[in-house]
Amino acid sequence: MRQSRATGSAVFRFAPMLLLALLLAPVVALPATAQVNIAIGAPSIDIGIHFPALPSLTVVPGTPVYYAPSVDTNFFFYDGMYWVFKDDTWYASSWYNGPWAVVDPDIVPDFILRVPVRYYRHPPSYFHGWAANAPPRWGEHWGKSWEGKHAGWEQAAHAPIPRAAPVPTYQRQYTGKRYPKPQQQAVLHSQHYKYQPHEAVVQQHYQQHAAPQQHGHAQGEEGHR
Repeated sequence: MRQSRATGSAVFRFAPMLLLALLLAPVVALPATAQVNIAIGAPSIDIGIHFPALPSLTVVPGTPVYYAPSVDTNFFFYDGMYWVFKDDTWYASSWYNGPWAVVDPDIVPDFILRVPVRYYRHPPSYFHGWAANAPPRWGEHWGKSWEGKHAGWEQAAHAPIPRAAPVPTYQRQYTGKRYPKPQQQAVLHSQHYKYQPHEAVVQQHYQQHAAPQQHGHAQGEEGHR
């Protein structure tokens, strides 16, 4: 009888600890889940860019990235998407006037990050004093945590530089009131732009948002010019 009471007392003492462990277990797993699911979100933001037409784009020498020399915005095109650096935030869209999606610094493609300072048409103040022909010092700006996860980002890989994606010039006909609503953009992009991106984050965005109807066509197909 005494042994039964002792056993019951021990279970009673440890029960709160077991319950606490069960409650904390899902919380410990959340950060890893959040990292795995990081992606370019749904385009839904107006960032104040309203071009009258698709800007003229020029390839940054030695890269697969285009920039827009005639606009006062850090506006780039790479791997089938437009990229903008504004108010210390990266944005991306498959259409030149958006809407835009915020891009976390952890998933901005290295080729975008390597674009030299001189090709930023509206550089932030902290760019001042940095070498014009070198990439911005993102590790210095975003801190050691980011830099630790992106060691060597500023050095071009030994693999050949990918071919620059064709500019979706079909969008030139969509200006002013003809600029499509967000729900129409994916349909038009699927119909007129057959390029398949190679960056994993862009592939995922195409599959979910930019061109879900045509995702899965042969890699490297050329877009309509």
